[in-house]
Amino acid sequence: MKKSVISAAIAALALGVAFAAPAKAADVSACLITKTDTNPFFVKMKEGATAKAKELGVTLKSYAGKIDGDSESQVAAIESCIASGAKGILITASDTKGIVSSVKKARDAGLLVIALDTPLEPADAADATFATDNLLAGKLIGQWAKETLGDKVKDAKVGFLDLTPSQPSVDVLRDQGFMIGFGIDPKDPNKIGDETDPRIVGHDVTNGNEEGGRKAMENLLQKNSSINVIHTINEPAAVGAYQALKAVGLEKQVLIVSVDGGCPGVKSVKEGVIGATSQQYPLMMAALGVEAIKKFAATGEKPKPTEGKSFFDTGVSLVTDKPVPGLKSIDTKEGTAKCWG
Repeated sequence: MKKSVISAAIAALALGVAFAAPAKAADVSACLITKTDTNPFFVKMKEGATAKAKELGVTLKSYAGKIDGDSESQVAAIESCIASGAKGILITASDTKGIVSSVKKARDAGLLVIALDTPLEPADAADATFATDNLLAGKLIGQWAKETLGDKVKDAKVGFLDLTPSQPSVDVLRDQGFMIGFGIDPKDPNKIGDETDPRIVGHDVTNGNEEGGRKAMENLLQKNSSINVIHTINEPAAVGAYQALKAVGLEKQVLIVSVDGGCPGVKSVKEGVIGATSQQYPLMMAALGVEAIKKFAATGEKPKPTEGKSFFDTGVSLVTDKPVPGLKSIDTKEGTAKCWG
């Protein structure tokens, strides 16, 4: 994110996360625990947290799982943070249900725990959540795909490249949001895979990376080679899907949509690999999270959610060079200017 955008967001947060006089810098330490340290989304999140920690004089320790879905490493990281005397934890949980008992242990020990990007289940298991409205992110790309197909939407063959078998909240929200936007009844909104719409070819998991996206796409093509719409959990998975399609000469047959809006992902939209993506702002999430921990250490005050929501909404923008009537979007030029800083 550009400094001006971050500054504006921080000003908007003044109701709940504006800062009073800080505690001594040496007294404040924080932990950032991400799903992986290779996904560009989490790389940028770490950059944002590191820069803000340096600015505020907070000691930051960073941890990550080996792959998306590696909850054991995240549990171990929480234990390390508690033992180190950290004032707070920022976490993007791989297992949003399974991590709750460890989060409770940290909160019981007096740490502020903030979920970034991925709400815990239940959401109030964390003290606060700074995130994209992931349901809206899914709806935007679902509606874009629906409007782009026009009359052909009724005969669509849709595949879903999801995250992990544990169905973390971010995966469910984006997946179900896409269905709502596309015109598919998601049935139980808290569960992936119980839909009965005949247009759905199937679901597969990707672990949020290119190799997983490629394999999942190959699996779906074996189910139905006429597939023509793919919803992907993130842009690395989308690129993997495109590689699989291109290998069999079907890349022009399939409309791929995604979520993240990172610089590589926006470039993929510009190149036509991805039709549209919903852009998130992880640098902002992380920077605001570090500020919240700093304030909590100084005053004991916890951040408040956006009015009318259960979390602090860090925003989302639909990025595409093929806009459709009635749906607000930005082009890849603007998306590039905003892509994570």
